[in-house]
Order: sequence, then structure tokens, then C-alpha cells
Amino acid sequence: MTAEEIDAVHVVVPPKLNGQVTLREYDPQWPAVFEQEAARMRECLSHVDHRIEHVGSTSVPDLPAKPVIDMLLTVPDPGDEAGYVPALEGLGFTLVIREPGWYEHRVLRKHGLDPSTESANLHVLPEGCQEVVRMLRFRDRLRTDSGDRKLYADAKRSLSRQSWEYMQNYADAKSEVVAAILDRAMAGDSSESDA
Repeated sequence: MTAEEIDAVHVVVPPKLNGQVTLREYDPQWPAVFEQEAARMRECLSHVDHRIEHVGSTSVPDLPAKPVIDMLLTVPDPGDEAGYVPALEGLGFTLVIREPGWYEHRVLRKHGLDPSTESANLHVLPEGCQEVVRMLRFRDRLRTDSGDRKLYADAKRSLSRQSWEYMQNYADAKSEVVAAILDRAMAGDSSESDA
């Protein structure tokens, strides 16, 4: 994404990284941090049909990650912010990204979850949309295929040593390896013999 595209989807001024990405080795506390936050969310969203999943690198054992818990919340209509955003704001989340042209995607962020993490990113998408399928297949592929997990870890480590203006630029730079892994995940192919 260009700087203009990044600015266009942010509800708040997007923070600039202007440096390298900090990765940590996998921390076995991360799933517990997710579960603790997900339990709070389930309680405050009991009035909304929803699902909460742990996604991103902190959800994959043995994968280095930024110390940020990525979460996926599916709701019937992410564009109906009044139905879920106020409840999440009550838990300390802040709406930071609004992408009405891309599955009505929203991102909320929360800081100060746990000493092992810096923050949480909560992606909100409609249940059943293709991006939900992609996120879950990608996560599951990395959890079960050591060859693809190593490929992704190596790419992350290499790219983390470069300097990036925005975190989104780092994410975009991973798109080629992500696409290759997703292709195999969607096809059900194994890369174990390629490792």
C-alpha cells in the first residue's frame, strides 16, 4: 500500500515505524493471553452473533512474531459499528482502520494486554467471507506444515532486518511468500518434502 492508501483507511493517524520490525521467538504464553482477552470479548458481545479466533504469527507454535496478538472477530455486518464497537471500546479497544470497500473490514487495537505482548489487533470481518477462510487456512497451514512454517519464519526474519516506513510496508513485502503458502493451503498440498 502507498502512504496515501494507508492514510485513507486509518481512522486515526497511522503510526510510522521508520525502522526495523522487532520479532520475538514464540512465547507459549501467547495463546493464554488470547484466551483471556477472547473470554472478555465473548461476555461483552453476548448480544451479537460472533466468532473469535486467534490468528497471525502468535497463534502458531515455533513461529517468531511481533509481540502483537492478532485476533479475528466475525460478525454479521462489520459496517454496523454501533452493534459491537462500543462494547469493545469498553474493554479498551480503539477503532483504527475502516475499509468499507474490502469486506467491510475493521481493525481495532488495544494496548497493555500482558507483559509478553505490546498490543492486540482485532480484525473484524463478516462470517463466511473469503478473507476469513484465507486467514484460518493460512494459520492452520503454518501450524501443521513445518516446511511452510520455516519458509515463512525465514522470510519474516530477513524482512525484519530492513527498514520500513510503515508496518503495512513490511506486511506487503511478505505477500509473495504468503501467496505461495496460501496456494498450497487451499490445494491441500504438503511442503514437508521440500523443507
